[in-house]
Amino acid sequence: MRHFYLIVSLIFLVFSHQVAAELKVGFVNAIRVMNEAPQVESANHNLEREFASRQRGLVSAKQAIKTLEERFTKNADIMIEAKARKLSRKIRDKGRELKRQREEFREDYNFRRNEELDKIQKIITQVIQTLAKRESYDLILSDGVVWASKRIDITDKVLRQLRQFRQ
Repeated sequence: MRHFYLIVSLIFLVFSHQVAAELKVGFVNAIRVMNEAPQVESANHNLEREFASRQRGLVSAKQAIKTLEERFTKNADIMIEAKARKLSRKIRDKGRELKRQREEFREDYNFRRNEELDKIQKIITQVIQTLAKRESYDLILSDGVVWASKRIDITDKVLRQLRQFRQ
């Protein structure tokens, strides 16, 4: 009976090597692609441009609050109590408004960033699928791979295709 299991195991081992030899497998380092793809750099640049004026507005509002706080600190001792309270309330209200604007900015920016990343992910998938079909790959792996040899790493090919990709 032990011989039977040994023979079955050897047959399985030989068969699996034959299948593996016929199988063309590739690996794409998704992190590297997202760090080096020109589409990502372009999207980041566009987002910076799109949100630049709002970012400047937030910086300006923060500076205005700082100026009010400095004035309050400098003059609080000589101010009439009612004026001091009014200025303190103004500082607090502007601080709340700034906090709200920052949260809206962050939400809007993240929403737009996710939209752009979804578009880029579709392009990357399209490029990988085109490359896989053109070069007759049976399987392309990406996320969840702990290690892949250079022999099957096609990340450079994918990045070259992304640099040439036109929508």
